[in-house]
Amino acid sequence: MSLPLLEVRNLIKHYPQVQAVNGVSFNLAAGTCFGLLGPNGAGKTTTVEILEGIHTPTAGEILYKGEPVGKKFRNEAGIMFQSTALQDYITVRETLQMFARLYPQHADIDNLIARCNLGEYLDRDNRKLSGGQRQRLLLAIALVNNPDMIFLDEPTTGLDPQARRNFWDLIESIKAEGRTILLTTHYMDEAYVLCDDIAIMDHGQIIAQGSPKQLLAKHFNDVVLQLPAADMKNADTLPYAVHQHKELIEITTQDVNQTIQELLARDISLSHLQIRSRNLDDLFLELTGKQLRT
Repeated sequence: MSLPLLEVRNLIKHYPQVQAVNGVSFNLAAGTCFGLLGPNGAGKTTTVEILEGIHTPTAGEILYKGEPVGKKFRNEAGIMFQSTALQDYITVRETLQMFARLYPQHADIDNLIARCNLGEYLDRDNRKLSGGQRQRLLLAIALVNNPDMIFLDEPTTGLDPQARRNFWDLIESIKAEGRTILLTTHYMDEAYVLCDDIAIMDHGQIIAQGSPKQLLAKHFNDVVLQLPAADMKNADTLPYAVHQHKELIEITTQDVNQTIQELLARDISLSHLQIRSRNLDDLFLELTGKQLRT
């Protein structure tokens, strides 16, 4: 059995008033994408920042290639922070050259430019980049040292759907090269598409871990029927779990045929019926609740 690229053992981080991380353990296999998910305040950002070396843990151990994290890890890890301030009044080209000089070895800059589609913007001031262009530059910076391990902290926040999909393709191509990725995201569809394994955190602990498909199969054995509320009559009398979200009613059932027969018997129109499988949004809410976190 091959050694995990990154091992996290019983990680703990306590502040005077907050126990942010309480005994978190997981492994990252080489060449995989690991998703760390959780609501605001769950402890995932603190966990990631400890792994990145920004914070010192109260207790616990982090091993990189079987050794405590140190200079080797810092030289071989790339980080795309959730928020990064780029130097004003310099160009994209100058930015990449500046970051490349920070490492003893770096990736081929021309290849990075082509991979991240930055060729048209090399002489553009950082201040004049669009959201998508800025994110691609930040990804190129994370890759500038040709890393084995890459941290991507909510990399597609604020991007339009097209830019998000293009970014997904970039991440898939990075993983295909055998690099290891730790991804945090609030987009459950993103986690489902990109991650081989996910861990869901809440209150400083991991409350579920596995592949997206494994976790969905473990927690759900039903499907969701969706109908406009205007088409439903006496929905609260149905012998199923029924939830209303604004103008949409959702019915969870293990027997689609029987449920449809029940609806037809009540003379409910099925012309706008949609049937969907359970997804990671459902799992996230099931495990962490629907209460707003700040």
